[in-house]
Amino acid sequence: MTDAPGPQRLEAVVHGRVHGVGFRVFTVRVARELALQGWVANESGGRVRVVAEGPAQQLVALVQALRVGPAAALVDRVDEAWSPATGELRSFEIRSGWHGGD
Repeated sequence: MTDAPGPQRLEAVVHGRVHGVGFRVFTVRVARELALQGWVANESGGRVRVVAEGPAQQLVALVQALRVGPAAALVDRVDEAWSPATGELRSFEIRSGWHGGD
């Protein structure tokens, strides 16, 4: 995580058994509870990509939730990249199909 002040951007890739287990719906629920903006999408190769913006403390809580996932998931690891927020995201949504990023 970055120590920079202000809103942050988290780009995370979740590895493990994360397709077909409700991972995207789980992520949207958690992110909305944390009042974050962004999106979640399945990637090829069985991964899930998450892009979220908001206060660092809420993003850390999201990462902690991603490391656990929903009951049927088996998370091997979560790769994280942090940067200042762009401010371009307005809600948190599921994107269908593979997304290489914004």
